Amino acid sequence: MASAFKKFVPLFDRVLVQRLLPEAKSKGGILIPEKSMGKVLIAEVKAVGEGTRTDNGDVRKMNVSVGEQVLLPEYGGTKVTIEEEEYHLFREGDILGKWQQTH
Repeated sequence: MASAFKKFVPLFDRVLVQRLLPEAKSKGGILIPEKSMGKVLIAEVKAVGEGTRTDNGDVRKMNVSVGEQVLLPEYGGTKVTIEEEEYHLFREGDILGKWQQTH
């Protein structure tokens, strides 16, 4: 899997994410049927493009980086399969937010 990310680099302001797996059990321990599981809107960033170019040609740095967890919109993105794993490509501006990393 790691070799796929060396080969695939998102362009411009695009972000490659992998959605987190949905919870299969409720907090009380009851198994949730697959049909009843909601769409997971939290994903981990796997690769980012270099950013967009400003009017004067400078590159605007991305606001997300590899390893961060982000909140995705309910719809959108492009599904991509790399080495039999499912990922999604989003524009950085479509990502709704990210969780602060605590150290």
